[in-house]
Amino acid sequence: MRTFDRSIQQLARAERVIPLGSQTFSKSRTQFPVGVSPLYLERGRGSHVWDIDGNEYVDFISSLCSVTLGYGDPDVDGAVRDQLDRGVILSLPASLEADVAELICEMVPCAEKVRFGKNGSDATSGAIRIARAFTGRDHVAVCGYHGWQDWYIGTTARNRGVPQATRDLSHPFAYNDLASLEAVLAEWPGQIAAIILEPMNVEYPQTGFLEGVRDLASRHGAVLVFDETITGFRYTNGGAQQYFGVTPDLATFGKGLANGYPVSAIAGRADIMQMMEEVFFSFTFGGELLSLAAAKATLQKLQREPILEGIAKTGEKLIEGARSILAENGLEGVFAVKGHPAWSFFVMPDQPTASAFEMKTLMMQEFHQRGILCLGSHNLSHAHSAEDIDTLLQAYRHLMPMMRAALDDGDIKSRLRCDPLVPLFKIR
Repeated sequence: MRTFDRSIQQLARAERVIPLGSQTFSKSRTQFPVGVSPLYLERGRGSHVWDIDGNEYVDFISSLCSVTLGYGDPDVDGAVRDQLDRGVILSLPASLEADVAELICEMVPCAEKVRFGKNGSDATSGAIRIARAFTGRDHVAVCGYHGWQDWYIGTTARNRGVPQATRDLSHPFAYNDLASLEAVLAEWPGQIAAIILEPMNVEYPQTGFLEGVRDLASRHGAVLVFDETITGFRYTNGGAQQYFGVTPDLATFGKGLANGYPVSAIAGRADIMQMMEEVFFSFTFGGELLSLAAAKATLQKLQREPILEGIAKTGEKLIEGARSILAENGLEGVFAVKGHPAWSFFVMPDQPTASAFEMKTLMMQEFHQRGILCLGSHNLSHAHSAEDIDTLLQAYRHLMPMMRAALDDGDIKSRLRCDPLVPLFKIR
């Protein structure tokens, strides 16, 4: 049996000096059940990672979807090494900024001008700021997950520290529910500066939904923002907007932009983006060159090779296999596999005899023993092989009969070797 002694020791050490022992909620003990999980990793290569206890895993987290090509991609890392000899950051802009901006404008339908940040939250918050400046309005309609900044996170259960006055300006609406957006627009007539949503996450957009959002934004004078932090440079080279044929006014990008290097981008209509000369959106490290070199190499590789087509084909085989395993165990009406092949989800709703988080804990416990690192979604990269998919499907074949029995006898907790996870907040 795999053990995680060093991970547990490192957690105790880290928590003495780091709140939660991690910089990211999604990488912390809130998401990985202590005692049955790796809590700290040492290295990654291709589609595999190794924890500090020496255990190897096929990684289906892919650093929260930020690694699209695979860990240690030679083209990307080679470009970074070349740039390192010329400087990490300089006292004036480098031409590399324009190189990457031009590539984004070539690839993304809405992109006429581009600005860079470091995290997805930088980009989404910058988009909201220029939308407010452009329209002269304050309120925002939101759908999906958009990062840690006050204007969004105030709409969630993790809203401590966010002023009520800020929270009052953001209004959630439901995905695939145009009526819920129409209700927000009716409640705040002529006051919605921006409509921001993930164009897709777990569910595909229903026929006419994205087109309807586009039409409502235009009719009500709101700026339409697609948060493509994950879907961008993952679904297609032009993102979900190209995939679904609906063009927003602005779009934000991050995770797939540079194969794990920290850079994000806002791109969109030139007249709205021109507001960047008026609002304050400025970072010392906004033009950091190693990440821009990684972005240039990543985008050029996406243009040069059928990377995303290959990822989608791999994902289709994964989804087909997982659904077959559910059917074999009589669980196709209990669980489901949803989403785009490049970013799919194993959906486990609460059941009469077990909560979703108890079931997720059991899944992770068993997966970690079988060399699978997974949070419940399948975040594929170019490096994932047919053998990696077989390893994952074998883990599902092991888990599903256990899950069937646990649900039937109503005693899932007896199968856990740790405390079950508890919700952080509902993201999607």
